[in-house]
Amino acid sequence: MSDAERRETYERMARRYTDGDVPWDHELPPPEVIVLLDRLPAGRALDVGCGYGRAAIYMAQRGWQVDGVDFVADAVTEARRRAAAAGVSATFHVGDITHLDFLTGPYDFVLDVGCSHALEVDDLQRYRDELLRLMGAGATLLLFVRLRGEDSAESPRGVAEPVLLDTFSRGFQLIKATRGVTEMINGSWSSAWYRFQRL
Repeated sequence: MSDAERRETYERMARRYTDGDVPWDHELPPPEVIVLLDRLPAGRALDVGCGYGRAAIYMAQRGWQVDGVDFVADAVTEARRRAAAAGVSATFHVGDITHLDFLTGPYDFVLDVGCSHALEVDDLQRYRDELLRLMGAGATLLLFVRLRGEDSAESPRGVAEPVLLDTFSRGFQLIKATRGVTEMINGSWSSAWYRFQRL
C-alpha cells in the first residue's frame, strides 16, 4: 500500500468517526465474538482495530487483560473514556497494525473485526508477522473480513479469500471459516469469520 493510499484510508476512517458515521458502534461485540469468548479461559487479549473499545471493554469485564489498538486517535480517546466509565482496566494505543513494536506478547487471543481486510498483500504479510511475534503457541486469532470478489471493480474494498488464507497459512492453522453476507444501510457485501490457531 502506498503512502497516498494509507493516507486516504486513514482520512476516510477519521472522517467517519468525526461525522459519527460508525455503524459498528454497539454496546456489545458481535455474537460470534461472545460465543467464542464463552469457551476461552480469560488471559491476555489484543483487540486490533478496536474503535470505541466495545470488544476490549467486554473482555475486560470478564477478567481478560486487554490491549486495544486503532490508528484513529479520536476512537482511542473515546475507548479510554468508555472503559473508565465502565470501571474496567484496558489499555488503548494509537498505532498502525503493521508496526506493533510497542506491544509485547504473548497474547492468548487476538480479535480483528474488520481491520485486516483494508490491507494490501505486503501489509497483510507484515501484520501476520507482527501477530506471529505477539501470539503464544496455541493462541486463538479471530478475524472478520469483507471478502473481495474476483471482479475487483464490483467490490473494490476487502480481501480475496485465497490471499487471506495463503497469508495466514504461515504460522497458523485454520480452525473454522463461516462465510456470509453483511447487510448495511447502503448495501450488502460478502464477508466471513475465520478462526485460526497459532502453531
